Amino acid sequence: MPAQSQPTTGPTTPGAPATPAAPGPEGGAAREADLLARARRHLLANYKPTPIVLAEGRGVEVRDVAGRRYLDFCAGVAVCALGHGHPGLAAALARQAGRLMQVSNYFYNEENIELAAELCAATGYDRAFFCNSGAEANEAMLKLARRHFFALGQPERYGILAFDRSFHGRTLGALAMTGNPAYQQGFGPPVAGIRHLPYGDLAAVEQALGPAVAAVIVEPVQGEGGVLPAPAGWLPGLRQLCDRAGALLLVDEVQTGMGRTGRMLGSDHQGVRGDAIALAKGLGGGFPIGAMLCREALGGALPPGTHGSTFGGNPLASHAARTVLRLLGEQGLVDAARERGAQLAAGLAKIAARHPTLCTGERGLGLLRALTLQPGRAARDLLEPCRKRGLLLTAAGAEALRLTPPLVVTAAEIDKALALLDAALGDVDGAA
Repeated sequence: MPAQSQPTTGPTTPGAPATPAAPGPEGGAAREADLLARARRHLLANYKPTPIVLAEGRGVEVRDVAGRRYLDFCAGVAVCALGHGHPGLAAALARQAGRLMQVSNYFYNEENIELAAELCAATGYDRAFFCNSGAEANEAMLKLARRHFFALGQPERYGILAFDRSFHGRTLGALAMTGNPAYQQGFGPPVAGIRHLPYGDLAAVEQALGPAVAAVIVEPVQGEGGVLPAPAGWLPGLRQLCDRAGALLLVDEVQTGMGRTGRMLGSDHQGVRGDAIALAKGLGGGFPIGAMLCREALGGALPPGTHGSTFGGNPLASHAARTVLRLLGEQGLVDAARERGAQLAAGLAKIAARHPTLCTGERGLGLLRALTLQPGRAARDLLEPCRKRGLLLTAAGAEALRLTPPLVVTAAEIDKALALLDAALGDVDGAA
């Protein structure tokens, strides 16, 4: 399915007016050129996006303003769990927007209370703090860990152990925990007390886990680092070491949570509970929301005045997350992620075998997967050949093509995406 430029009727919400058909190639191209020129003029140049302008989507398909259609195996980087234009989520947002959107945390709101209870029940944690993004959720965990030991009369215990190739966000605290020096350059001295170790090396953690360490932060799958799943025994080993040292285990579930890996949480694959976890991405199905969940013993670690968020836990975001959580269960999407993930993994392995000069294999969990590339092959260089074939992907690290389709993806759509990817790699092989 190469990217197409013919008109198509866009998605609609039940009861809403039909979306006008896409512009034809000529008018759409002019509109696209105008928008791209204004983007270059007015947007801060901190991103390097593909020069297309997306306009609408339904399910796993999106369309740009020029009328080209794509299979979206990016899904907002593992965000759009229910796909694009999901009628249930769209209708829920419309209803709640007409009822109550924002009240601040000077007051309770019923949607946020209900979400906290439902999310704790679904994950096994006891307390919830809400914010707007994964970086904020990780910042909350950082503050929680340090403030916990401060309250215990141990202010010197503020060290954090993190891991090479990790990614926890771009705010200064989250950035300091991120194990990629390239992201940290130019922003002055990093937040003190954070040390990075090799991912999967329990001996290194044991040696570094001294009395000044408050917490260890870990991803069950290192997403931005190249879609690297935790080695067998890694998370239980960290749990044991933290318990022995009296340190907290913080689990960054921003990319792996909400069913993405075929379990509700990525850490569920190794049977581990952290002391706190960070959620975002799929939590709102595309609507911005983040959360930190923790066990009861930490419920008083951030007393009033120590942390907050103006928009955190607002009724609209909370209702979005409640809807996503409900639909994950009603539609069996967590189990589906495991089944479709196995299909995707098998297909990627076959593609890697057919293109040995480009690929080395595949890895991942559930519907968080990567096609791994030969050393020196840049994943970013393959995004455009895939787009030209009608498939949207992202890079994860230097040498991994990441596939994170919506959890509603069908077996037929996975087969189609695999065929498009195979064809794109064939184009690259043929041009070499």
